[in-house]
Amino acid sequence: MTTAALIEKPRQGFWGLFNISFGFFGIQIGFALQNANMSRVFQTLGASMDDLPALWVAAPLTGLIVQPIIGHLSDKTWNRLGRRRPYFLTGAIFAALALLLMPLSPSFGAPLLFAAAMLWVLDASLNVSMEPFRAFVGDMLRTDQHSVGYSVQTAFIGAGAVVGSIFPWLLEHLGISNVAAPGALPDTVRFSFWFGGAALFLAVLWTIVTTREYSPEEQASFAGEAAAVDSVQPVRALASKSYLSSAVWVALGLIVVLAVDALALEKEVLLLGALLAAYGLLSAAAIALAKKGRTTNMLSSIVGDFAGMPDVMKRLALVQFFSWSALFIMWINTTPVVTQYVFGSTDTASAAYNDGANWVNVLFTVYNGVAAVAALALLPWLSRRFGQVVTHAICLALGAVGFLMFFVVRDAQILLVAEIGIGIAWASILAMPYAILASNLPQAKLGIYMGLFNIFIVVPQLLVATVMGSLMKLLFPGEPIWTMLFAAGALGVAALATLRVRQAI
Repeated sequence: MTTAALIEKPRQGFWGLFNISFGFFGIQIGFALQNANMSRVFQTLGASMDDLPALWVAAPLTGLIVQPIIGHLSDKTWNRLGRRRPYFLTGAIFAALALLLMPLSPSFGAPLLFAAAMLWVLDASLNVSMEPFRAFVGDMLRTDQHSVGYSVQTAFIGAGAVVGSIFPWLLEHLGISNVAAPGALPDTVRFSFWFGGAALFLAVLWTIVTTREYSPEEQASFAGEAAAVDSVQPVRALASKSYLSSAVWVALGLIVVLAVDALALEKEVLLLGALLAAYGLLSAAAIALAKKGRTTNMLSSIVGDFAGMPDVMKRLALVQFFSWSALFIMWINTTPVVTQYVFGSTDTASAAYNDGANWVNVLFTVYNGVAAVAALALLPWLSRRFGQVVTHAICLALGAVGFLMFFVVRDAQILLVAEIGIGIAWASILAMPYAILASNLPQAKLGIYMGLFNIFIVVPQLLVATVMGSLMKLLFPGEPIWTMLFAAGALGVAALATLRVRQAI
């Protein structure tokens, strides 16, 4: 078939959809091991409850930096491996190495510092692989398959998270020791990270080997995608802007920095101020380059695309902000909440604490398993009946109810019911926004827009990591249960904000 004859992307069958997203199964194993076990690792290595948000800040910060850059680069990449696949492979190699080294943290002179450094490497590497996978679905599928494509991807995300989350619990039931000396990681955790690293690499390799990306010429030949985007227009628009907005960002950053001492806030809030000021300086530099007519540099391109986001993306950004605030609260605080309030222990060397920590793995397994099923069964049915936007609002509301149950329930078994609502919300968060975006954004810039969209996932996580600790220490010291009420409220606001998206489509 010649390039000129192509008028629409071929429709993908079952195995095509399977191969395109199977690598995300492995990536999510890595994320699940990270999300369910890093608070446990940090506490075991001597971190206090108040230290956790600062240690966790690595995850959102690396995503904030990595994803827009990888999105911009992958849009412009074409080599022997293709457009997105070189980034799949690079990220998978480094993520697998980080999972291999993480359990060895107690052997190093500064184990907590080493574990934090490995979390940075792990999260950065997972983001290098993950961001192109989001754009990959849009690259490979025709518009009328975007919803099913992202639903299949979400199903693999849920399945991978089930495998990653259940590893420690399963290994314990196979006779592997779940208790270790103070300062040491149990064998269940160590083996889980090692098995997970191997599974991650092999799953990503499967997608690389079994898929063939469309060349830039083929993409340009598809109906509705022929040179429709002026890639330098956002940079030209940036050249017309003043430096006022940049100055405002810098000023906000300085105000936050000064407020740390004035209001006795936690030191990690300094990071938030530094990031605000850094964005102001970078945006000023991007504007200066644009004014000089330098339209092809990466900085001006990223800042210009961010400033010129389509309206539908702006409205979804607010939804993402509150949705991911709730999720990050859950990932940081579920282990302390369950071990303290349900299993009655804060001693990381006790059997009760480790039983509670393993139960968190079970809870996370349930919500991810529910997400995998909901992605293929519930979401398509709701979308056909109510549309994508209303479906997303319904699912987020169910998730808010699930978080509220954590605030009031003290029975480990009943918390499984709460995870059903959270799992449905998680499925929708992973599928609906991306299906909406892929169908309403230019394919030639899908990578950068997906990378920029990640900012609205990362920023709320940074706020939770920097501000939540100070807020909880001020209002509810030693009482992490209140974080779940904040999570329920955030997801409720996200559900309401979703209804505004219809006006932009």
